[in-house]
Amino acid sequence: MKVNQLKTGVILSYVTQAIHILSGLIYTPIMLRLLGQSEYGLYQLVASVVSYLSLLSLGFGAGYMRFYSRYKAENDSKGVAKVNGMFLIIFSVIAGICLLCGAVMIANIRWVFGTGLLPEEMNKARILLAMMVFNMSVSFINSVFTSNITAHEKFIFQRMIELLRALFNPFLTLPLLIMGFGSVGVVVTATFFTVAAFFANIAFCVRKLHIQFSFRAFDFSLLKEMWAFTFFIFMNMIVDQINWSVDKFLLGRMIGTTAVAVYGVAGQLNSMYQAMASAVSGVFVPRVNILTAQGGSNRTITELFAKVGRIQFIILALALSGFILFGNSFIRIWAGAGYDSSYQIGLLLMVPVTIPLIQNLGIEIQRAKNMHKARSIVYLFIAISNIFISIPCIKRWGANGAAIGTAISLVAGNCIFMNWYYHYRIKVDIVYFWKEIFRIIPSVAAAMVFGVLLNTLLPTQRLVFLIPAMAAYAAVYCIMVWRFGMNDYERQTIAAPIKRVLKTRK
Repeated sequence: MKVNQLKTGVILSYVTQAIHILSGLIYTPIMLRLLGQSEYGLYQLVASVVSYLSLLSLGFGAGYMRFYSRYKAENDSKGVAKVNGMFLIIFSVIAGICLLCGAVMIANIRWVFGTGLLPEEMNKARILLAMMVFNMSVSFINSVFTSNITAHEKFIFQRMIELLRALFNPFLTLPLLIMGFGSVGVVVTATFFTVAAFFANIAFCVRKLHIQFSFRAFDFSLLKEMWAFTFFIFMNMIVDQINWSVDKFLLGRMIGTTAVAVYGVAGQLNSMYQAMASAVSGVFVPRVNILTAQGGSNRTITELFAKVGRIQFIILALALSGFILFGNSFIRIWAGAGYDSSYQIGLLLMVPVTIPLIQNLGIEIQRAKNMHKARSIVYLFIAISNIFISIPCIKRWGANGAAIGTAISLVAGNCIFMNWYYHYRIKVDIVYFWKEIFRIIPSVAAAMVFGVLLNTLLPTQRLVFLIPAMAAYAAVYCIMVWRFGMNDYERQTIAAPIKRVLKTRK
């Protein structure tokens, strides 16, 4: 049954991710037109501010599995109950602090958002802020129950909750948008799903998993040990929040909601782009840990690193090259008028983030070798420098300037420092890695030449020509990469499941 839970959970995870991307491509342009640029920007701005409250978790959520597994392995039911009780107390306190912080921000909303908002936008921001903060506080307490479900490896239930949310969220939000509730309707729907998932998780934990809590003798020594484990995870959370949320906040304070909306469209496309890479590397995480635990050679780990990186690059290069060729026309049709700068912003975000995306298995290699602390410290300083770089860039180039600041920090940290760190500290042969990646580039370049010809010969500014052009480019890309870019292992990896399906049908 455990194997079925794992396999079905992975399948549902991929299906949910696909629905998220598809619903984003279909639902986002409708929402943009129903909300309007200004209100969409306001929604993005408030969401970026509230997202900083997630740092209140201090990374404790990631530590639940470690300490639950310890007591579970010892068949210590009292220890498990103590961990459950501690986490429930911790996250209940965090939820209370979250509500308090929200109340302070609402009372000082002019200070939070500066002079970038109009009076009517400020009033709506108060409503959105209150609802999003409530949503966040419920999510904190809910994390105790979702962590317990994960610890029991009940992936089917967990992924079904996520799948239903991804599937039905647009269908519940659109009627509210059409009725004129605007961004408030979007947040109302999100809050409904958060509360519904919260009670569903409680019911499942109580009735199916028989979760128990012990609130006696709060163990501060265990809390100290938890904090030592989660501290660098907390630092990574800070880095992610700064890199992917600070631009919207700065734009809202310095320019206004319109600039936030333009940046937000590019940011959403960038989020979809990043999601494509995580689906591949996650499958290889157990193998990295096994190799390291068994004393696998650096050469073996390097070859696995390059193998995964090549697969990720093949997938991401199709998306990135397609965006370079057709992204400008796509955004004009998809997002509508007023979002032309989203194309340049998207390029500034997607091009530099490609390198850490094809190397994201390296994060697991660092953790397996217990050498991830230096990365966290360096990334924190670079992320902070992102703020100081972005401010003058925003003054000079607006929303594009915010993306320039983020791009500089990504290049400095993810591209330059991390490749040095992998090579000289982690002892991964980074020269070999890049030689393997560059073997694919000629086939990608050849496909792009065909894409340039399509753009030249066809008026891709019109949807009736854009879709066939993108489909034709994708087909030529796949042929060129299959014939000239892939190695035998990669061809076999793709061909094997197709052959199994065809054989089953016969």
